[in-house]
Amino acid sequence: MSDTVNSQITDAVTITNTKVLAEAPAMAMGSLYQTIGNSVAMAAANAVYAQQQANVAYQAATTLAVTQLFNSNQSNDASGTPSIEELQAQINALTAKLAQLKNGSSGEQK
Repeated sequence: MSDTVNSQITDAVTITNTKVLAEAPAMAMGSLYQTIGNSVAMAAANAVYAQQQANVAYQAATTLAVTQLFNSNQSNDASGTPSIEELQAQINALTAKLAQLKNGSSGEQK
């Protein structure tokens, strides 16, 4: 058996090793770009989901506020409508409830 290796074989192995080393930075950057793209897509999806959930909460709060304004049983004037002061007090109470909903606190439920 001979102790020497054909020079063509050593050349082929050297070229293959060089090719792998030369492609490594490009492969790493490609992987990085894919990871960043996936992260941005997930962030956008989470933002859309949060906005949808906020819209549901705001619609529910608006419905509750309108219902409470229409079902007001406080003292009314001769025409049967609540006074401006009573409506302002109700609006202030509802604004406080909306702030609680926005901050995520449950508050008291009746």
